[in-house]
Amino acid sequence: MKNFEEKYNMFQSALEIPEPWYVFHHELAKDEKTLHIYIEYRSGAEFTCPNCGNPGCKVHDIYDQDRTWRHLDFWQYQTLLHARMPRVNCESCGKIRTVKIDWARPGAGFSLFFDYHVMSLMAEMPVAAVARKVGEHDTRLWRVFKYYVHQAMKELDVSSVTRVAIDETSRAKGHKYVTLFIDTDTKRLLFATEGKSSDVLQDFCQFLERKGVSPSQIREICSDMSPSFIAGIEANFPDASITFDKFHVMKLVNEALDKVRKHEQATEPLLKNSRYVWLKNQENLTKKQDSKFQKLKDMDLKTGRAYRIKLSLQKMWQLSPLSSDIYFDAWYDWAIRSQLEPMIKAAKSLKKHKDGILRWFITKLTNGLLEGINGLVQAAKRKARGYRSTDNFIAMIYATVNKLDLIVEP
Repeated sequence: MKNFEEKYNMFQSALEIPEPWYVFHHELAKDEKTLHIYIEYRSGAEFTCPNCGNPGCKVHDIYDQDRTWRHLDFWQYQTLLHARMPRVNCESCGKIRTVKIDWARPGAGFSLFFDYHVMSLMAEMPVAAVARKVGEHDTRLWRVFKYYVHQAMKELDVSSVTRVAIDETSRAKGHKYVTLFIDTDTKRLLFATEGKSSDVLQDFCQFLERKGVSPSQIREICSDMSPSFIAGIEANFPDASITFDKFHVMKLVNEALDKVRKHEQATEPLLKNSRYVWLKNQENLTKKQDSKFQKLKDMDLKTGRAYRIKLSLQKMWQLSPLSSDIYFDAWYDWAIRSQLEPMIKAAKSLKKHKDGILRWFITKLTNGLLEGINGLVQAAKRKARGYRSTDNFIAMIYATVNKLDLIVEP
């Protein structure tokens, strides 16, 4: 009898099962390499009401069917915990509820110790690799991961957010995107949602309202010149001023420059393989690229004219807010008289967005932080070899960008 009690006391102690629960039986299925541990509550035990917190509730009835939880392996054996769950009839609130247990989350299929183990592994490797290591389907582990991400993000305080930057990141091939919303002052990811249409701004607006924040609190938004983003901002955040990201402005001009080069190289063979000679800043050229640039820069090339137009706009960012307005208009006049169709088209597009472009001189907002974040996200995606669902991808983004501490002690 003493040996019997010591044996179960060992399991009781190792599992850290609290009173009134105790280990009353175990079975070792060697063929299945599984250890089954059965847990019961003591006769006459009282439980806390899961509805109102009343600590003195007696058992009303009990489910006959066992509930099962995967636990940490004992030795080489996969370990499963089994228990029948009592329901209590609370005299305080008049509710009949199934009790909450101390060794697992409500509705979970894993013990808290197992949660802790897999979340520790997920901090070091992709979920699919963790699934192979612990012998579980990755779908079940994703549920664990998303639960703790959700719990961590619920604690996010957005009460003081006033300035936001938005940009999209690729989820998968086929124009599948997720749009990210960053607090530019704290550098935290506030919200991520599927797509990059104007609807994503409505999603963000509703997110803020659920957090008790009025959309009117958002005073500044930085984005690219996407018509969808602009329409969404104007519809959902009418009190916010838009700053167009200066890196996207220069990207538009660089794309126009490259179109000029591509068209001209058909008649000027020296322009072949010179793309980065024109797109990079001169101080960033390699020796070979700089040598090529020196040969091309004094030639009477359309590409050279487009390059000088680009450099001229690039100098604008060094000016004062007062000078920038006059300078932009002068640059625009030069660009539309250039007789370079791609440059003319780009200049006209920038003219339509002049106010948002020049807003940078007041706010200094850019999407540079988001570009860095996008690099982190895409690196994680490559490491995991992609994600099956948008929900999984977004959970990974939250954890990666906000460096969430998801390893919760059981």
